[in-house]
Amino acid sequence: MDGVFGALDTVTLLTAIGEPTHAWPAVSVLPRAAQRKQKRSQDERENPLKTLEHLGTDRRHAQDSREGGRIQSSSAMPKSKRNRAVTLSKTKKKPGLERKGKVVTEIKDAIERHSSAYVFTYNNMRNQKLKDLRDQLKSSSRIFLAGKKVMQIALGRSPADEAKTGLHKLSKYLQGNTGLLFTNLPRDDVERLFREFEGLDFARTGSIATETVELKEGPLEQFSHEMEPFIRKQGLPVRLNKGVVELIADHVVCEEGKPLSPEAAHTLRLLGVQMATFRLYLVCRWSSDDFEVYKEGLAQLTAGEADESS
Repeated sequence: MDGVFGALDTVTLLTAIGEPTHAWPAVSVLPRAAQRKQKRSQDERENPLKTLEHLGTDRRHAQDSREGGRIQSSSAMPKSKRNRAVTLSKTKKKPGLERKGKVVTEIKDAIERHSSAYVFTYNNMRNQKLKDLRDQLKSSSRIFLAGKKVMQIALGRSPADEAKTGLHKLSKYLQGNTGLLFTNLPRDDVERLFREFEGLDFARTGSIATETVELKEGPLEQFSHEMEPFIRKQGLPVRLNKGVVELIADHVVCEEGKPLSPEAAHTLRLLGVQMATFRLYLVCRWSSDDFEVYKEGLAQLTAGEADESS
């Protein structure tokens, strides 16, 4: 009926079919869109607040239809994946307290397994050379480089909580760059080992130069032409002369007794000059019937603490 008589009003329709107009109730034959518009106009007059709510809903429907989605309540919205933490490492992280407790347990076990203990200090630590020493002493000794307070707790800070009689004396010397050595080797063997052990390596930035290094004007044949830009960045006055790196003026790389700059450390490495010596010094020794302090090691420990404070 909407298609045929949609444009006719009620009176015209009744007249066309031969019926008296007073015999039929007033039935609306307007198109559905016109009926909805008419009803909305009536609602606007009766309840303005409800009209505003409909207006907001209509706008959301229009925007959502453009995006091809549906309006959903906040509780039904999918969870965002943008802020999800993704762990790339497969290694399980160990809590700090558990790790420290494990170190304390290992030190207490070493106390029971070895007859003597030493506190030592070091200069110019190099991990690879320390690893070589650990491998050398693996069958008879155990070396610990851990937090100072952790090692003190394991040994005991006073006679009341020490693991064995007199061990708390070692805790006093666990300051600065120090470590623990537990061993079954005789005292003379340990002292000779520490006295003879040393490892040369390239000095790092901030290390004190042990000698003055000066380069004279002329060709630097140990460097290829490809290294010329890098050498120039280290502050050396160089140029390429027929494919050979040439120093156009005398240049002092470093001076004895002064700290090395980053450029000087790089240049010394290129020149193959090793100024850092990894050394170990015994500070004190404990055994079940004796305790001894080494003057040389104590002096090195005191000097190291003074350098750190300055």
